[in-house]
This record gives sequence, C-alpha cells and structure tokens, in this order.
Amino acid sequence: MKDKFTVKKKFIIEGFLSLLIAITPLMFYFYKYMPLEETWSFLGIEFTANGFNDVSDAFYYYFNKIVPLLLLVIWYITSRNWWYHAILIPIAMYSFQFFNVLNYENSKLDENEILYVIAVTMVVVPIVYFIRVKLVDKHVHGIDLEAMDTELQILKEKEELRKEREKLEQRQKTASKKM
Repeated sequence: MKDKFTVKKKFIIEGFLSLLIAITPLMFYFYKYMPLEETWSFLGIEFTANGFNDVSDAFYYYFNKIVPLLLLVIWYITSRNWWYHAILIPIAMYSFQFFNVLNYENSKLDENEILYVIAVTMVVVPIVYFIRVKLVDKHVHGIDLEAMDTELQILKEKEELRKEREKLEQRQKTASKKM
C-alpha cells in the first residue's frame, strides 16, 4: 500500500515538473500578450510598469529572468550528478538579476550582479572540488578513506602491541638475570 502511494506521489511530482518545463516557452513569450499600458489588472491584482515603458516591457524582463531560473532550479532539484552543486552559480546569477529587475530604478540592468555571484562562486567551487577529489580518489585511484583510517588504526594497535611485547621481554630478561 505504501509503495502505491509513493509511486502515485512520484508520478504526480514528475508530471507537474514535466508540465512546468513544457509551458516555459509560453511563459517566456507571455510578454507579447500583455497590454502596452502603464498598469494592468488581472484577477484583482494590479501590475505596474515598475519603471519600464509599459507592463509588457516589465514582464519581458521578469520572464527573461524567471524562466531560466525556474529551469535551473528544476535541474538542481532533479539532478543526481555529483557536480549538481555547480548549478547553484547560475541560479545565484539569475536570482540576483531577477531581484535587480524587480527593484528597477535606472537604466542599468545586469551590471553589478557579478560581485554577488563571485561570492557565491567562492563558496560553491571549493565544495564541488572537494566532492570531485573524494570521488576521484575513491573510484579512479581506488582510495577509500574509511578503509585507510581503519588500516592506520590497525597499524597503531600493532605498534602498541609490539612495544608492550618488547617491555615484557625486557622484564623477562631482567627477571631471569636476578635469578
């Protein structure tokens, strides 16, 4: 019964993600169907030009950032590759650009976000590199760090036993000399 529920849930989630991916071209060109006015009301929500010439231009810039961001987030969530953390870099870039478009005040877009993306990159790149090093060591070179730790522990114990044996032999020699 539980397996049927998880399979149904998986199909629903995968179906939703597939539908979302399929409608992204429609979302990308949604601005073409927007009115060329300063404001637009839809279902009681009023959208403004937000510093752009008209609502159509505003939605053009919004969806030029939302659609790639959405696709990258879906890719990040569904990726099973070891390097999926690297997808965080373009996600951060589009997020900062989208935030800049939402707070649009002057004619400068997509200019200063690189400074924020560099900070994100400085965190993500070492994480991805260390994951890569561990995988290469384990799968390419056949180095298993846990096995190495276990082997080192065994060697330490053997060394301690050897020292104990030497001490016992030394005591035995001194005891036999006294007799």
